[in-house]
Amino acid sequence: MAITAKMVKELREKTGAGMMDCKKALQETDGDLEKAIDFLREKGIAKAAKKADRIAAEGSTFIEVAGNSAVLLEVNCETDFVTKNDQFKQLLSELGKHIVTQNPKSVDEVLQQPLHGNGDTVDTYINSVVAKIGEKISLRRFALLNKTDNDSFGAYLHMGGRIGVLSLLEGTTEEEVAKDVAMHVAAVNPRYVSRDAVSEDEVSREREVLKTQALNEGKPEKIVEKMVEGRLGKFFEEICLLEQNFVKDPDQKVKKYVADKGASVKTFIRYEVGEGMEKREENFAEEVMSQMKK
Repeated sequence: MAITAKMVKELREKTGAGMMDCKKALQETDGDLEKAIDFLREKGIAKAAKKADRIAAEGSTFIEVAGNSAVLLEVNCETDFVTKNDQFKQLLSELGKHIVTQNPKSVDEVLQQPLHGNGDTVDTYINSVVAKIGEKISLRRFALLNKTDNDSFGAYLHMGGRIGVLSLLEGTTEEEVAKDVAMHVAAVNPRYVSRDAVSEDEVSREREVLKTQALNEGKPEKIVEKMVEGRLGKFFEEICLLEQNFVKDPDQKVKKYVADKGASVKTFIRYEVGEGMEKREENFAEEVMSQMKK
């Protein structure tokens, strides 16, 4: 029987399962909607879909390095207990290996790709893990970096993956140097590599704020400009990696530490689990009670 887009849409609305999963279910059941629903339930996919409206702001970051490619990713779940689960850890590993080798451009692209060439999509695999663990789990984001043989990646996971940082240094193959930079980024959380990366608009806004502050302090206008430039230096120290005091040796700047190694910082990526996401306001006792009622 020919499977139409309308049939797929109807099954998706009834189960919340992914489009490709719905199409496969209909194909397997010769277009029988009820049997297709049962098919998805048996696979655990419909069950997983029911969890789709839950808040998943816990989770873990993960880094996979393969030769000259590396990926930093974040996978979310509902409680931090799940991050200790072996199946969850295996999921992180599988996703890391897949992304670093397949080089997808977006999360949506990843989810629709076949995993290990066995026909099942990454989305189907994640839903199978959801069905086993019993929590909403989702791949939130990832970032891929590529280097040459003369460069190095710095990979660092803090607090078991609560914060993940991937750095890329050019001009050195010493991974420890790149990891030192990644550890600094995890601790201090700079927004940019250098002053040059800060937009002129942002610098202008900060300059105006600092100027107004100085004038409000009653400083003479003739020295305000000098004061503003001095305070701008502090502003750059707060947000630019190379301008910051190196955490492992506060007596020198990061730019000196890196330069002394004959290297330069190309870029870095820092993920903190759940940043910018809505958090659940339940406490632990309420969470246990809510689970007991189900």
